[in-house]
Amino acid sequence: MQQAKDFLKESKLLYDLLKNRDETDLELITQFKNWSINDVIGHLYLFNVAAIKTVDGAKSFDDFFMPFLKLLQKGQSMVQAQVPWLNGLCGHLLLNNWWKSCLELENLYSIVDPKLRVKWAGPEMSARSSITARQMETWSHGHEVFDRLGQKRKEGDHIKNIVHLGVSTFEWTFVNRNIQLPETKPYVLLNLPSDTTISYNEQGVDNFIKGSAVEFCQVVTQVRNIDDTNLNVVGDVATTWMQYAQCFAGQPEDPPQKGTRYIQKI
Repeated sequence: MQQAKDFLKESKLLYDLLKNRDETDLELITQFKNWSINDVIGHLYLFNVAAIKTVDGAKSFDDFFMPFLKLLQKGQSMVQAQVPWLNGLCGHLLLNNWWKSCLELENLYSIVDPKLRVKWAGPEMSARSSITARQMETWSHGHEVFDRLGQKRKEGDHIKNIVHLGVSTFEWTFVNRNIQLPETKPYVLLNLPSDTTISYNEQGVDNFIKGSAVEFCQVVTQVRNIDDTNLNVVGDVATTWMQYAQCFAGQPEDPPQKGTRYIQKI
């Protein structure tokens, strides 16, 4: 699957940012829920392994994931719940283990049937959706790392996988918040980093979202507030969607407040 290659490309951008950094840099606190960079990499590592396990079947996934899930159900945070599994792993040792999991994940998903149904923490999904979700999460959590280190990521057109995920979860955003599902989807017209345009849904003059594909992805993954972007949003449906957009599973999460997520000056 091309999506597997795109996942690895996204992962390598984050790995290259960190591989020559001092250990102390990995302890820096980000703008995301006070997670450290170590916390971010630990989170990505755990879910990479979960995505590897699930290809072997539901039992393989459950055996790996249930201890983590039980801690979440007891009220622990994501970071707290991953501590027993990480067992003190941090710094460059953690970073290198995560990178090895990226390589293994790409190798596995590049040859698996894209339509294979795999179990997950939320509803089961196809293998293609699973590896796309790994790219999305690596890209979105990578934001807090790039932001904290004062770096702007070099984006590529492989971001279109995240755009597609964001558009396809339009209904989920409303259903997850018990908001009445609109009858008409907004027209979406976006510019990829290469200036190629992609579009979704029927064209309309009073219900649309236009602008940067990168900024659209920033909103649907909740790494930027819509008011911190230059997206052109017209219509009540489009406005409500961008206010609450959430392309990932789980309980409703609110986007960051305006001005609270940005590239920090070092």
